[in-house]
Amino acid sequence: MGRIVETEAYIGEHDLACHAAKGLTPRTEVMFGPAGVAYVYLIYGMHHCFNVVTDAAGVGAAVLVRAVEPVEGLPPGVRTDGPGRLCKALGLTRAHNRRGLCTPALHLRPGTPVPESAVSRGPRIGVDYAGTWAAEPFRLWVRDSQHVSKGPPPGRRKPA
Repeated sequence: MGRIVETEAYIGEHDLACHAAKGLTPRTEVMFGPAGVAYVYLIYGMHHCFNVVTDAAGVGAAVLVRAVEPVEGLPPGVRTDGPGRLCKALGLTRAHNRRGLCTPALHLRPGTPVPESAVSRGPRIGVDYAGTWAAEPFRLWVRDSQHVSKGPPPGRRKPA
């Protein structure tokens, strides 16, 4: 179990960094709702990425969970920084794709709120192909967390 400390938002078909930008396909169908289910896919054919579908049915939007701070149930020293390491540590695979996030096997629950002053925002990682959408500050992370993934240089980061 872990506390989410880094995310990236992908906000629909008009967002050229979003998988939904190519429309409804067998891979992206889950992104088009309903909200509250997992969208898990492979990147580079080897690393799983875990997303939470977030918008109304018919709108292809999701939030990528990039990193968690281990809280319990994970071996000491396990790395959870970055979407691939996170999925490996938590055992998340494509078998979790389309699963509801309110089940005993896979669920999110409220944690301690993080003050906005402790959150940074900046451009998403690895989406340079998306033109101006690559610069949108849709990546959020807890500034003092030692568990966030490597991000853009400090000059490109903005306070939330």
